[in-house]
This record gives sequence, C-alpha cells and structure tokens, in this order.
Amino acid sequence: MSVNVTTPQGITAGSWKIDPVHSLVGFAVKHMGVSTFRGRFDDYDGDLVVEDGKPRLEGLVRTASVVVGDENLAGHLASPDFFDTERFPEIRFVSSDVRVADGGGIEVEGELTIKGNTHTVVGRGTINGPVDVGGVEKVGVELEAVIDRRDYGLGFNMTLPGGGLAVGNEVKLEVTLELARES
Repeated sequence: MSVNVTTPQGITAGSWKIDPVHSLVGFAVKHMGVSTFRGRFDDYDGDLVVEDGKPRLEGLVRTASVVVGDENLAGHLASPDFFDTERFPEIRFVSSDVRVADGGGIEVEGELTIKGNTHTVVGRGTINGPVDVGGVEKVGVELEAVIDRRDYGLGFNMTLPGGGLAVGNEVKLEVTLELARES
C-alpha cells in the first residue's frame, strides 16, 4: 500500500460527524463452527477531525444498543459474560494513525477499549469523497478489523457435545460510516 500522509482525498481541515442513518457498526463471529453470526449496535457516535493535514477518527458505541435476532441472546450479550453493559456502557476507539493510499485505500490504527481492556487495532478499507450533497460535504469510510474477543474480556464460551466451541474467538469488526462536514 503506497502511503500518502497528506489529508485523504482532498478532505479539508475541519470536523466531520457520523450520520447514523447512513452508517453501520457491526460484528461477525463464527457460530458452532459452521456459520457466521452477525450483530450490530444501533447507538453510536463519532467524528473525523482533520487538523494540520492530519486526520483523526474517534468513536464510541453504547453497548446496551446491541441488536441481534433474539431477545434472549441480546440479554446474554448485555450480561457480564459478554459486554457487561451496566459496568461498561461504552466501547471506545481513538485513532493514532490514519494512512491513505492512492486510489482510496485506508488503514486506521488506534486504541480500541472494550470492558476496560485497551489494545491497538488496525482497520483496513476505503475512503470515498468528499462529495457535495445538497450543500453538505460528505465522506464515506468503510473499515474492517479482526480482534480476538478474549483480549477484551469477552471469553464466555461453551463446548459442543461433539467437540469444538459454540463461539469463535476471532471477531470481525465492520464499520461503514457516512460523515457530514460540520459547519
């Protein structure tokens, strides 16, 4: 990946806020070793700030907003076995480095905090824009990163009767953001 340390895609200095209607923060994990289970969070916030030609991406997710296809499973994910939403109401990410390649490729390195555990992650994907939509400048960022959930205190699992585990340890984080320039 050829790195361009200047401001990505001609995005000028300023602050860009996530448009939650046109964005998604989700995750995918192997289930029972045979399929991929997906979930998402409905309550999140964040922004892209460009100062002195350097972009910084920050965001937070409210853990109680986890959405899955089953109410009982959502309750289990909110419990201390997983997100422990009462004690740890937020997941946070703060970038330390944003690298943009020619052609719109992007790598975002930063600190991800889940349940009080902070580790460096690198998200890879694309950045598009800016474009003018009805007088509002918008930019799109799509990122994926893979983490080991056990590093973040999300170690609950069950051994299957035939062997193997119910939930995979590698979790793919999937973030699709549409950001609008704040005036």
